[in-house]
Amino acid sequence: MKKTNFLSKISYSTNISNETTFLPSLNPVKVNGFSDITSKSIVVFGSNLTSTLGISFTLNQLSMVNLAPYQRSVIIGLLLSDGWLRFSNQRSKNARLGFKQSLAHFSYFWYVFNVLAHYCSSFPLFIINQRKGTTTYALEILTRAMPCITEIHELFYVNGKKIVPNNIYELLDPVALAHLIMGDGSYLEGGGLLLCTDSYSIQEVVILINVLIIRYKLKCTIRVRNKNQYRIYISRSSIKILQSFVSSYIESSMLYKIHL
Repeated sequence: MKKTNFLSKISYSTNISNETTFLPSLNPVKVNGFSDITSKSIVVFGSNLTSTLGISFTLNQLSMVNLAPYQRSVIIGLLLSDGWLRFSNQRSKNARLGFKQSLAHFSYFWYVFNVLAHYCSSFPLFIINQRKGTTTYALEILTRAMPCITEIHELFYVNGKKIVPNNIYELLDPVALAHLIMGDGSYLEGGGLLLCTDSYSIQEVVILINVLIIRYKLKCTIRVRNKNQYRIYISRSSIKILQSFVSSYIESSMLYKIHL
């Protein structure tokens, strides 16, 4: 497997905000790689998250970093689908988020990177895999290792295994649900949507389906793919309801998954 960083000259934007928490504006002036607050105007927390690529932070500075509500929800959705949290080595005290997508899903991948660029130290990696004579291409994001990421690791991992957290009812807001759909959702020609939750136990899938039924009033059933592999089917009759919750958070190349 070969990894290279080839995206350093691509421009991007981080103007994504759907939060309702307010903090003083960061009109940032870089001081030793950190930002000083020079403005006291009120802005939505999250709309002031500029890129920090290439900037070094001390451990004390990293401990001050918090996840904005929107970005936190995106991470929750990524973890429920294709994302992961890992420690770099046994001595690491903090975890980092990883997220990888096939090059075919570049549009969605780049959308996610724009959302999370504030928490990344470098551009995504370009990965070339050779297996049985076949070459595949993918892109991978790695965030910084930070206490705010470690807090989420404590929710999603038990003995090194990713789980569905006990408080998933609160965590699975429309933003997180949108990213679960974009990552693991499968469009069905005859209508409806299939969530490929194969990696979760039947108990965890039942918890997820209960959230969809109770919180979002969706008509859902469980489908068995193989032994110990369970998927959630969202009925065709519930797609309009689903669209009303998540369509504004779905990246344009993924709208087909909710029949738009």
